[in-house]
Parts: sequence; C-alpha cells; structure tokens
Amino acid sequence: MKQRILIVDDDQHIAELISLYLIRECYETKMVHDGESALAAVKTFKPHLILLDLMLPGIDGYQVCRQVRQEQETPIIILSAKGEVFDKVLGLELGADDYIIKPFDSKELIARVKAVLRRFKEPSAANQTAEVSGQVAEYPDLSVSLTNYSVVYKGKTLDMPPKELELLYFLASQPNQVFTREQLLDHIWGYEYVGDTRTVDVHIKRLREKIKDHPNWSLSTVWGIGYKFDVRKSSF
Repeated sequence: MKQRILIVDDDQHIAELISLYLIRECYETKMVHDGESALAAVKTFKPHLILLDLMLPGIDGYQVCRQVRQEQETPIIILSAKGEVFDKVLGLELGADDYIIKPFDSKELIARVKAVLRRFKEPSAANQTAEVSGQVAEYPDLSVSLTNYSVVYKGKTLDMPPKELELLYFLASQPNQVFTREQLLDHIWGYEYVGDTRTVDVHIKRLREKIKDHPNWSLSTVWGIGYKFDVRKSSF
C-alpha cells in the first residue's frame, strides 16, 4: 500500500511540483490550498505525512499544526519561506517534526520526507516490537513503558507523542548517563535525520512541561554538553 502524503500550500504551482516529486517516489498525494480544507483532508484522506505551508488563507499553518497535533500524531513537515530561528522554533514547539525553508531542493525534500516517515512509528507496530523486549523504566511516581507506549506519572496516564516517549524512556533507562544532543538525535531520530539539534531541546522542553522534577529523580541539563536522567541513590 502506498503511503499517503497531504500537501498543503496556497501556491498551486508549488503544490503540483511537490506532488510530482512524490509521485515519482511512489507516494500517493492529495493537494489542498487552505487551512480549512487541510483539516478536513486530514480526516478523510488520513495521510501518513503532512507537508504544511505556514502562509495559508483563513486558518494559517500554525493553527493547522496545533489542531492536528491536539487530535493525532501524524508527522508534519513545515514548508515555509520564513527562515528565522523564531519561526523554526515556534513550528517545532507546535508539534512539527521537521522544518524546510523555501526554496528547497527536490532531493532534500524527498530525503526529509523519507527520514520522517522512517522514524515515525505506528503505535501498533511499535507495540509488537516492544512486547517482545518488555521495556519498562520505573521510578517513584513515574513509569515509562515501550510495551504499550504509555507514561504513568503520579498515578495518571499522560498523552505523549511517540518521540517524546522514546526520548524519555531512553534517558530514564540509562540513569545518570550524560548524552549529547547529537547522540540523542542518533539514538531516537536515526543517523539519517537531517534536522538540527534544536529538535532535542524542543522535545525536552515539552517533557518538562508534562513531568516535573521529583525528589528522587529529574530530567537534567548538563550545560555545554546535553541531558541526563538524574537519579538519586534512594530511588534505585
């Protein structure tokens, strides 16, 4: 079955060009040109990936990204002429998986599409792999499980995107070990990931918003190096 990609761009020429590139790579595509149509197409077309322009008539790309992320974990790549750091960070904080600046090379676009699709795990497939290994990291008031892709914090199950959960599990399963941003990119997103290390910072920020430091453990920054899951001896 072909993977479905939704192209959201108000410039019909650009959308058609992107569609042509993707069809050559054997993807199925659908083009829409405004935010309202994009939200409708997400429900009817059920894409495996969304290529999303920011400057859209009516509902803009930021709002589309925010609303999609509230309802599901379909990976999103933002395509935008806005190249400022602020715009990139905002896009990532809203839940985008990658950010490509226009104009872009067709080979780079295809490489990033393949990289995002490759590293995105459908929950069912991820669970089947995890059931074999039974991977669970447990601490007082925190349990991170790859068996069913769940996080239980202070007795409550948290909604968490796959990459956030995998990042938290990776750090929690190797307590007190420091990892650089590059190492975390390699382990969680894969060696072929073409984004930058700011992706790690954004995901760490999201985790800290959901999980606060505990007397026995904390998600710590090692300044100038990276991050670690800091665990006190009493919690082992």
